[in-house]
Amino acid sequence: MKPTNVLFILSDEHLHNLMGCAGHPLIKTPALDALAQRGTRFSNAYTPSPICVPARASLATGRYVHDIRCWDNAIAYDGSTPGWAQHLSASGVLTESIGKLHYKTEASPVGFRKQHHAVHILDGIGQVWGSVRNPMPETMGRSPLYDKIGPGMSDYNRFDMRVADTACDWLGAHSRGDKPWVLFVGLVAPHFPLVVPQEFLDLYDPDGIDLPALHPSTGYVRHPWVERQARHMDHDAAIGSDERRRLAVACYYALVSFLDAQVGKVLAALRENGLDESTTIIYSSDHGDNLGKRGMWNKCLMYRESTGVPMIVAGPDIPAGKVSGTPVSLVDIQNTLLDCTGCDAEMIDGPGESLVKLARTEDVPERLAFSEYHAVGSESAAYMVADSRYKYHHYVGMRPELFDLENDPEELRDLAPLPEYADVLARFERQLRTLVDPEAADAAAKADQDRLVQAFGGRDAALRTGTPAATPVPVE
Repeated sequence: MKPTNVLFILSDEHLHNLMGCAGHPLIKTPALDALAQRGTRFSNAYTPSPICVPARASLATGRYVHDIRCWDNAIAYDGSTPGWAQHLSASGVLTESIGKLHYKTEASPVGFRKQHHAVHILDGIGQVWGSVRNPMPETMGRSPLYDKIGPGMSDYNRFDMRVADTACDWLGAHSRGDKPWVLFVGLVAPHFPLVVPQEFLDLYDPDGIDLPALHPSTGYVRHPWVERQARHMDHDAAIGSDERRRLAVACYYALVSFLDAQVGKVLAALRENGLDESTTIIYSSDHGDNLGKRGMWNKCLMYRESTGVPMIVAGPDIPAGKVSGTPVSLVDIQNTLLDCTGCDAEMIDGPGESLVKLARTEDVPERLAFSEYHAVGSESAAYMVADSRYKYHHYVGMRPELFDLENDPEELRDLAPLPEYADVLARFERQLRTLVDPEAADAAAKADQDRLVQAFGGRDAALRTGTPAATPVPVE
């Protein structure tokens, strides 16, 4: 494979199947649909952790969260574990970023030659209060995340437009080089707040949107681990009424279309600067969003709404219009970038494989995807292992869950209690334990978090420390 440039676009909190190309009946995503048509879409793609900072640390390094110990939104990637930006730069590949990274600080030696409009955890400390898990407070109080829902222009919207414009300018300035480059573009949409320009909200009528499925008010009983998280941070109660739930979903849809417009702008600049034939394009997101299903909003769960991500790869020598069912993960991004740019992937150690190579081969349905959670709202660790058929959830100290993704893609029926699935359940637990010691990793996370809490003055002081909601972005 001849080395190519790479344009890597990462959104924030984009639900895996909310694209027209993924078969969603309402969503309007013309830019992403066109990208999928000229490339390969992976229909079984996952995040290594369904929360921002750990997911992005895993993405940066190609390593799992328990390997690099970036457990939560206060323990961010600082460059101490080598990552793809360092490997690329050391190999002479021009590597820059525009937009949200969510690492520790801009000064951290993470490998980019330059970071434009950089966004990292606030003050280098992030959400310290979320590290208080041992024991965890009964509740964090009423969430402010959904106070504002509706039409408008948020700082996040302005930031994403500025990031897209800067990316367009960057592509114009680097259209004549003779060596491969890698440009990371970090957009924030469709991450809350659920505020979006009116023109995009006009695409979706809240009255025509179904209420999210499996709400506890209809008789659905949540898994005890999920129920404990709901008591700790009850976003559904903060949203309140069915009318606001429908509006929240409509705004999220609108933010996905707003995101698509920014992606379209960048891809148009790539094309206009004659870079289409020499550039591999990757689109993905750091995790998904529960979007009201099971009465849960935000992310942080093992269900596919949280752990699933969109994943599209397009460019030279990549099959066009293909949908691959091979399970993949954000940890595969590192190998992909090195492969595309002609760098030596043998110098890295990790579980990833090149998405380009996976796209060009027959599906590997037995390949495993892995995710884990050790952050805010969890009294114990949660883990997920999935192949293309089954998806297994392991909760330390609580009963597991098992879902048949082929026959139950919405994960409506837990098969774990059924005797006829005992062998499948046991096989997945064995596979999990080849990847991680779940109890040991749970203990290690809590020990690191306890030390962090003490460093900030103890439990009471830590609960008052850190950004209370979403990470702010630079404002012009």
